[in-house]
Amino acid sequence: MPALAQTVLVSATPRIVALLGLTLVAACGRGGAEAPAGMFGGPAPVAVVAARPEAVPMTLDYTAQTQGSREVEVRARVAGILLKRNYVEGGRVRAGQSLFTLDPAPFAAALARAEADAAAVAARHAQARREAARLWPLYDAKAVSEQDYDAAVAAETIGAADLQAANARLREAQLHLAWTRVESPIAGIASRALKSEGSLITGPDVLLTTVTQTDPMHVIFGVPDNERLQLRREVELKRLRWPRDGRFTVTLRLGDGSEYARAGVTDFADVRVSHDTGTSEARAAIPNPDGILRAGEFVRVRLSGAVREAAFKLPQRAVQDGPQGKFVYVVGKENKAELRPVEVGEWSGQDIVVTAGLAAGEQVIVDGVLKLGPGAPVQIAPPQAAAPERKPGS
Repeated sequence: MPALAQTVLVSATPRIVALLGLTLVAACGRGGAEAPAGMFGGPAPVAVVAARPEAVPMTLDYTAQTQGSREVEVRARVAGILLKRNYVEGGRVRAGQSLFTLDPAPFAAALARAEADAAAVAARHAQARREAARLWPLYDAKAVSEQDYDAAVAAETIGAADLQAANARLREAQLHLAWTRVESPIAGIASRALKSEGSLITGPDVLLTTVTQTDPMHVIFGVPDNERLQLRREVELKRLRWPRDGRFTVTLRLGDGSEYARAGVTDFADVRVSHDTGTSEARAAIPNPDGILRAGEFVRVRLSGAVREAAFKLPQRAVQDGPQGKFVYVVGKENKAELRPVEVGEWSGQDIVVTAGLAAGEQVIVDGVLKLGPGAPVQIAPPQAAAPERKPGS
């Protein structure tokens, strides 16, 4: 070794020794010279929970919009002048209640004319029938010609047809007069009148108002097609059990965040998938006797009644995100951490539901996971010895 290098090494040695001494003193000041757990090949202390399969109720949440269970457009069946509105706008109406009145005078006159025409035709038919009846004995006695008798019979037949047509015109006139009273076809809430008194109503093409039945109320929501296929696959794999009758119990969260007091059930699921939204429409019927729900408002629906079979509930901190998806660490052979890719479902309280990837009895690491990698040695410790770690950004 050159003399210059020896001189530098000799002069630096006391400084190195001094620095090592300070490091040891600082370590002793923090509670001793023991190395942190998991360093230098030592096993990391971790807390675990045993994976126990159980039947976990499943809930599904969607954004929805309310709609009247029946919504009808009120239109006049005949043309005429609107004389009167017979209801309170925004109020409840009964089925068959008169909502509007059209001027009945022209239709009353038409009815009177039809009645007169029917009476005249009936008289002519009666005369033709009597004439045919008088000619029959004479024809039978060969006192009149066959032609005369046939003409009398034909006149009676034509009179009967004319009477039938006259009676049809009479019934039509009666209907037109009755239709000047525009009635509500259902019970519900009537909206504002779209035409005022004195307006010319040209017929069914003119909308007068709408009536909405609000009890029960319908709630319409869309189920994403990828979610529908995933749920169907889990049902086929016996991981998921649908409600016995196929109907979910439905609860609502209103726009202000409060829970609606009454629950309903699903009653319709469309087989079509929307080209615009990629969802299939579903519907629930919700009791609304107090009128709290209004048609057109947005709500959140929660569907319950399905059960996940043999699922696992784990604390959320045990489930990690990786490039290939969700995974957990379990304590494997020789007390080494093993990575398990898992499939997860919805939340259950403070836990997350694991639907696949675990076996019953496996010890899942819940605390100390951020210090681990596949194959890292671990030592099972009480939860207080392996305090929960906060994920970056949490």
